[in-house]
Amino acid sequence: MEILKNYINGAWIPSTSKETIDIVNPATQEVLAKVPYGKETQKDVDLAVEAASMAYKEWSKVPVMKRVQVLYRLKSLMEENTEVLAEIITNESGKTYGESVGEIQRAIENIEVACGTPMLMAGDVIEDIATGIDEMMIRQPIGVAACITPFNFPSMIVFWFLPYAIATGNAFVVKPSEKVPLTMMKIFEFIDQLDIPKGLVSLVHGGKDSVDAILEHPTIKAVSFVGSTPVARYIYSKGTANGKRVQAQGGAKNPVVILPDADIEMSTKIIADSVYGCAGQRCLAASTIITVDDQKRQIKDALYETVKSRTTGYGLDREVNMGPVITPESKARITGLIQKGLDEGAKVLLDGRNASIAGYEKGNFLNPTILEDVALDKELIKTEIFGPVMSLISMKNIDDALKFVNSGNYGNMACLFTGSGANARRFRNEADAGNIGINIGVAAPMAQFPFSGWKDSFFGDLHGQGKHAIEFFTQTKVIIERWPNIWSRKF
Repeated sequence: MEILKNYINGAWIPSTSKETIDIVNPATQEVLAKVPYGKETQKDVDLAVEAASMAYKEWSKVPVMKRVQVLYRLKSLMEENTEVLAEIITNESGKTYGESVGEIQRAIENIEVACGTPMLMAGDVIEDIATGIDEMMIRQPIGVAACITPFNFPSMIVFWFLPYAIATGNAFVVKPSEKVPLTMMKIFEFIDQLDIPKGLVSLVHGGKDSVDAILEHPTIKAVSFVGSTPVARYIYSKGTANGKRVQAQGGAKNPVVILPDADIEMSTKIIADSVYGCAGQRCLAASTIITVDDQKRQIKDALYETVKSRTTGYGLDREVNMGPVITPESKARITGLIQKGLDEGAKVLLDGRNASIAGYEKGNFLNPTILEDVALDKELIKTEIFGPVMSLISMKNIDDALKFVNSGNYGNMACLFTGSGANARRFRNEADAGNIGINIGVAAPMAQFPFSGWKDSFFGDLHGQGKHAIEFFTQTKVIIERWPNIWSRKF
């Protein structure tokens, strides 16, 4: 069985760690490969950072217009290999082939935006702030940066950070999720073809030990992370305590409000895609659906009819709408939360716990689940389920709905379905979330915009993507200068 190698200093090298864990296809339980794990992976981080530090000295002096040329090449390689990458993503993460293709497209969009770094990185100049004195602000790279990424988007999330980091002149270390490292292994085959200094971009495997090595290494100046809120809080606290810039995206519990004037047919289809896309394993998955006024029965019936027709199965089967969850432990956790909700008084409208897919009986499959009358003060309403579970609740009016939306600890996304411009404007201004959708089920920002998050959904100041990423990976320098009139001198 293949043991994955690290990519350090422009070469594929074995890990210093002999300990490994299995990479498992969640639909079949087939072991795809083994990935290095354990305490010795800290040495791998040291090697990667040493190489990155040397490469940074060369790369930071390369003009920005030349730096972005390598991104055009990377974009072409990603596009040419979309089908290959999509199959790898599906096999190691479980999502459908279509979802995998969409993820790759999102990654490519970030490369495209980062190609605009010469303009996005431009500074400011004011001449004659006083007689004969000029002032300017420029942006310079910070040094070596690193990202720690989750299992649910094996390709996309790395690209919230990597293209911006290298376009702005930094070196970069990638630590992918130990559950899904194969996609990044393939992408690093493309990176190996780029005209960049050896060591500029490295790939290191491992778990918490390699993460801690990144957070503690004095040469790493910035860390980007996406994952659960407890881990995001840990990353932020430990990273900043060690003097690093940190952007740490956490979990979510995304509410969706449906007003009486919403288009029911359109809304329910969009909401179903939001809740059950990627088997609910994304930080912008809708979770709690809030009906307003007396429309509960109509919405409930429409959602039931829409959701029950969805097909669960192996993601490479093109007719499948939803794949498995990532691990047996995840499945057990989700089914346990469903049962706890039922024990606390919720009613099951659609029960997906006993899913069995012909030919894939060992897979981590759940069918879509809908629960109603969920108690507002219980765990099911407050906890990020990260699975294909919808909770239906009802409110009297938009005031109560907004109060509920803003009462939660998370603030990643909130959505409203309505035909009223006035209510839409009020919601987008008053809802306490960083990403707002109006008649949109997944308010995922395009690459030009930051992937926002509030409250316990984000720790830091600058988010991934777009101009925020440019600012995160650079530091400003202000220069004030006076030149005497040399022409008045006598030579």
